[in-house]
Amino acid sequence: CVESGPEPIGQPLLGGAPIGVWSADLWGSMIATPSLQKGKQGSTQAYVTTVYTSVVEDLTRNKQHRFIIVDQEFFRLWWDGVASAKQKVQVRQLVDQGRLEFVLGGQVMHDEAVTHVDDQILQLTEGHRFLYETFGIRPQFSWQVDSFGASATTPTLFALAGFNGHIISRIDYDLKETMQQDQMQFVWRGSRSLLAQQEIFTHQGVSSNIPLLLSKGFYWNEKAVFPDPPWDGMYPNQTVPVTLSNIQRYANTLSYNVRKRAPWFLTPHILWPWGCDRQFFNASVQFANMDYLMGYINKHVSQFGVLMVYATLSEYFQTLHSEHEPVQVRDHRDFLPYSSDMFHSWTGFYASRSGLKGLARRASALLYAGESMFTRFMLAPHRFLDRAWGLQQLQKLRWAVSEVQHHEAITGAHTPKVSDMFVGRLNNGMHGVQKLMSAIVQDRFPAHTGLEPGGYVAVIYNPLAWTVTTIVTLTVDFPKVSVTDESGHPVPAQVQNSKEMPSVYDLLVLTTIPGLSYQYYVIKPSRRAKGDTQVTEATMANTKQFGRRPRRHDSSVGRRLVHDTNLMHSIWERQSNQTIQVTQQFMEYEANGDEDQGPISDNYVFTSSETAKPAWETVGMEIVEGELVTEIRQYFYRTVNDRDPTYTVYSRLARGPPGADGELLCHRIEQEYRVGPLELNREAIWRTSTNLNTARVLYSDNNGYQMQRRAYKHHENNIARNYYPMTQSAFIQDRQSRLVLLSEQAHGVSSQGSGQMEVMLHRRLWALSVNVTLNDTSVVHSVLWLLLGPSTLTRDLGQRSGVALQHRPIVLIRELSETARIHPHPQHQEAVTLPPSIHLQILSIPGWTYNSNHTKHVKNLRKDNKGEAKAEFRRVLLRLHHLYEVDEDPVRSQPVTVNLQSVLQGLGSVVSVEERSLTGTWDVSTLHRWRWPTQEPGHLRGNSSHPSLHPGSFTITIHPKEIRTFFIYFKER
Repeated sequence: CVESGPEPIGQPLLGGAPIGVWSADLWGSMIATPSLQKGKQGSTQAYVTTVYTSVVEDLTRNKQHRFIIVDQEFFRLWWDGVASAKQKVQVRQLVDQGRLEFVLGGQVMHDEAVTHVDDQILQLTEGHRFLYETFGIRPQFSWQVDSFGASATTPTLFALAGFNGHIISRIDYDLKETMQQDQMQFVWRGSRSLLAQQEIFTHQGVSSNIPLLLSKGFYWNEKAVFPDPPWDGMYPNQTVPVTLSNIQRYANTLSYNVRKRAPWFLTPHILWPWGCDRQFFNASVQFANMDYLMGYINKHVSQFGVLMVYATLSEYFQTLHSEHEPVQVRDHRDFLPYSSDMFHSWTGFYASRSGLKGLARRASALLYAGESMFTRFMLAPHRFLDRAWGLQQLQKLRWAVSEVQHHEAITGAHTPKVSDMFVGRLNNGMHGVQKLMSAIVQDRFPAHTGLEPGGYVAVIYNPLAWTVTTIVTLTVDFPKVSVTDESGHPVPAQVQNSKEMPSVYDLLVLTTIPGLSYQYYVIKPSRRAKGDTQVTEATMANTKQFGRRPRRHDSSVGRRLVHDTNLMHSIWERQSNQTIQVTQQFMEYEANGDEDQGPISDNYVFTSSETAKPAWETVGMEIVEGELVTEIRQYFYRTVNDRDPTYTVYSRLARGPPGADGELLCHRIEQEYRVGPLELNREAIWRTSTNLNTARVLYSDNNGYQMQRRAYKHHENNIARNYYPMTQSAFIQDRQSRLVLLSEQAHGVSSQGSGQMEVMLHRRLWALSVNVTLNDTSVVHSVLWLLLGPSTLTRDLGQRSGVALQHRPIVLIRELSETARIHPHPQHQEAVTLPPSIHLQILSIPGWTYNSNHTKHVKNLRKDNKGEAKAEFRRVLLRLHHLYEVDEDPVRSQPVTVNLQSVLQGLGSVVSVEERSLTGTWDVSTLHRWRWPTQEPGHLRGNSSHPSLHPGSFTITIHPKEIRTFFIYFKER
């Protein structure tokens, strides 16, 4: 997309001196194209082949031209499946010359609102790995111009990845107007705990140019040849070529807009992007028109006040950095939500295609567990398992999870056919990893015969590096059940009528599992005779059913849960001995489906002129009470005559063991939802109302990494513009209490009234004459955990509970038979346990082929060795994350010192440790990021150095909110 010329860009804009314009050539993303729906063949022919082949050919012929590439998902399609040997040589030469530049470098340009930090890192790591293994390069500038708002997590991650400059685009229209005074370029400190340590120079303003270019006609593409017509009938833009008769008009338009934007920036260097989605299909035609126009402007600098030069992003940022112009500092506030104008708030996509959002997070959680299980297995003595096959299963899911983080994918802003493609790839990847995990378990527990058939073996794996106590739910088809561990000892368990299927039963098992370890249970029908006290059965829970209760149309709520409304009335928090009034119900916003009647809701935008209304007329209830768990089942019916509920919620309270083991389990209410099918043009929410005095102040997370304070703002479009993304958590609070909601997937969240918090769970939209493709008739399954209590309690438990919800234990089931492979004695396994403040963000054998020594790696690439490089199985990727902010908790917020050799001894003997950049491509001792001058006094700047690992040492100290990445090498067994 961008490259700069060798000559200086011009003088400052004083006394008529020219503005320097760095001309950026770029290719936008193409996630919603029909070719991608058809897989590699259509995508490559219609888009990838045409663009990359055309651009490489032009850049090879014309030394002054430049181009930048962002998404590796698409480039790799061309590189692996289309590019000839000659074209690959040309690309390597262009990359070496700096005329073809990779920026951002992730698999995709991810969304920043509804993606989890772990998945952002994964997709960035996968893309960087490909570039480093293929070209030996490491992107140093980021390009996030198309995500719908900007998260404060991004500057921290991109600084950790080694980037020196960052470009954003879509921010609130009114905020952009304010920033045009002098804040369009700034140093962004995304973390209030890390401050200058992980700051990044940020350029804002690309979005001001892209619509301008589209509307004014600066694209010169001849009609592309497609294997099939585009799904929306939109071929690449074709505008009138630059000729002698019209060049003055083109030059006037371009120079006018450049001069208009010049006062927004501190230097005379203006970034001007050429290109957008579906452009550069015929690069020679595009460049020829650009050459003609730029040459004409440069010949008449005195007339237009502008001098234009081709540039890459590197050259543009290098020129800015050399100016040493102090810029303002922006703190940890984000740029969410995003509104393109007064009536279009892009907050609907927080809940669009909720089913896909849930599947993507479950796939990520399964991948997380599979990575550590495979790593532990490969480091221990084991029987035969094809490690290349195992790595292939993990790699498929890595790519599927990475791909769906695209800003037109996880957001739900795509057609149903594209959604089906994502779902298919995620399911296929999950199936492969499940097969791998089953093979590992089968190898771990060798054969033992003698058990009678009928029943199951459940192997439960804890992927976290903490001891976890939780309730695991299994399905059995017999009510009298015996549950024993691998030593034959009885295990606390409860049987109850299934909440989903009347012919089976839910079996709830209380389990405590050390970090990165297994628990092993035999589940059999109980054949205990009367009076036999030797066989211990799971206890049977009692179920009490209550008839439907009509919705009360006044504002009062009865004081008794069962005999009045079948709704929750209050929660007693035992630690503080306080009773908080809490009511919960499903409600709906009715969306406008006629554009002639005003703004509509669509895949991206949420628009509501009226407040939400209750979505039910009657509610039924069951209470299932047992020794381990009490479960309250509420069924909400849209009308009094409906046979099936539109909404269902199952609320579960556990009676876990006392003390630290049951701390997380006993301080939460687990709520599981079934939502849908919805009626047309409905947007469904779950509203929790309390008597907390919160003044409509909400706290919601950025990508599961940090929290943002969201004070209620009064706008023309009040409801929609006070919605925010909730990737993992949100809370409201007053001086005494805090109510926390934790989520396993992304939703929209808002506080429309004091003491209220509502979560948007599902949307179904249809509109005439517009491209709304969200006629989602699915039933959505979601899970929220509710925590309530003093802030001293919830701020401690909230962080760890959020991680525990994301990464619940994995259950692998096998039926018992006469030849079942059951181990007769417990196998010794050493736990891997980290301090409570530290989260094991990843433990993986990535199988990368590159040498971690950069000099040796580049030397190996230049040898042009024939044959595929072999995956490195000795190298383990470890990433640790301090969960707490610097002042969040008096105990948990302290720096934590960890000896990696000691902590990881349960996996094997650690012989060496290398600290790496976030995506692994840099040795942090050689990573020296640019330091940008700021307008703040020097004594406030703080420390920007990285707390590196001393050579030969195994001891590290992790400070609040730090994410540290390492390569670990274990002694071979």
